[in-house]
Amino acid sequence: MTETLIARPRTTRAQQWRRVCRIDDLETGWGEAAMVDGAQVALFRLADAGVYAVSHRDPATGSHVMARGITGSKTVAAGERVTIASPLHKQVYDIVTGECFTHPALHLQTYPVQVVDGYVEVALEVATAVAAEAEVRVAA
Repeated sequence: MTETLIARPRTTRAQQWRRVCRIDDLETGWGEAAMVDGAQVALFRLADAGVYAVSHRDPATGSHVMARGITGSKTVAAGERVTIASPLHKQVYDIVTGECFTHPALHLQTYPVQVVDGYVEVALEVATAVAAEAEVRVAA
């Protein structure tokens, strides 16, 4: 019997910032859809001067419609929360955390956003292989 050593690479999650558009391309109060490294992202510029990014995919239906969602706010014990409601069945999500207030089993993917030199940048997580975590002996 022969033993083979297999190095299993460990993966880590890293954020990579991607420039998406100019801040002036986003109209206050409206959502815009963008393709960012193959991910459909919905961007929102709100009256509070905040810019937010969530998945364009509606968690309840799988349809890519969240950029057409209705923005608003909800008062909870922790204070005022900025929200986005699905345009299809009106599930209401926290636009920062993705928590669904109307159906707790649902969750909307959210993304970090920054504005740099007048451009909106979104951070997507990418899996990165790093040094071998362990060697596994396989009998052949």
